[in-house]
Amino acid sequence: MSVIDKTYWEVCIEINPICADIVCDIVQTNFDCEGIVTAEETYKNLELVNTTENTLKAYIVADELNYEDVKNFFHIKRQDIIEKKIFNCDIGSWNVQIKKQEIVDWSKKWKEHWKPSKISEKIVICPSWEKYTKKDDEVIVNIDPGNAFGTGAHATTQLCVKAYEKYMNKADNVADIGCGSGILGICAKKLGAENVDAVDTDETAVETAKINAKINNESSINFQTASSEVLQSDKYDFVFANILHNVLAEIMPDLKRIMKKGAKIVLSGILEGKEDVVLKAIENNKLKILEEMHQKEWLAYVVLKED
Repeated sequence: MSVIDKTYWEVCIEINPICADIVCDIVQTNFDCEGIVTAEETYKNLELVNTTENTLKAYIVADELNYEDVKNFFHIKRQDIIEKKIFNCDIGSWNVQIKKQEIVDWSKKWKEHWKPSKISEKIVICPSWEKYTKKDDEVIVNIDPGNAFGTGAHATTQLCVKAYEKYMNKADNVADIGCGSGILGICAKKLGAENVDAVDTDETAVETAKINAKINNESSINFQTASSEVLQSDKYDFVFANILHNVLAEIMPDLKRIMKKGAKIVLSGILEGKEDVVLKAIENNKLKILEEMHQKEWLAYVVLKED
């Protein structure tokens, strides 16, 4: 079917950004979806000046889309997520608005709005289809996020990159736990890491990460569809763990296991007000906090393994 023969609907869902990945998966599994925007972000001189990250927009192909049916569908899905206690926080209302869209290929249209963005002192994230000339000591990371995306790096990702820039060693052996589209591992390699192993339980994310590594000429990164359990003990100098706070707490012993003596880990993905469970896990595993970092409503801890 050509674009001109399709009927597109914009479905706007009010969410807590922390559950964006799950909502993306629900949409892609249950609808004929050709694009998802998790945040519309506006940049000026590479700096973020505006974002709409509390509203996820999905562009769905359907001859007809009934508002009541869509509203009830997301209400049921939201209740299911709450009952499963996947998140220990308010996941948002999941209120829905829908409207028919002009005849546009939304699988490509969103690319017009995603521009290069500087996410740390050195790293510039650049869409793979955009041209950008680096300045001074900037490091360019080209990303093609696939169908589920944000139009700029999330605050939790930025905290991880800033932490690595501050605490890195060019001979680092790095692990990325929950690698997503591969941004953190690619950043580490481009900043000089000797070796990067990255894992994610989502096979689609790992395939996207491999594509992004190839785009950046960093195909030596070892991406695996797996959890941290497959990684070698006492191997890594630096670990990225950008995951939900409750998951961080649950896997903290395994994160400590893979770290060398004197290694550092950045624990990100923590909403302010939800840090107690992570702090308790850090204490129970006898790890030392080097720094607490904040960005918007998110925080991260840089932690040291002393023994």
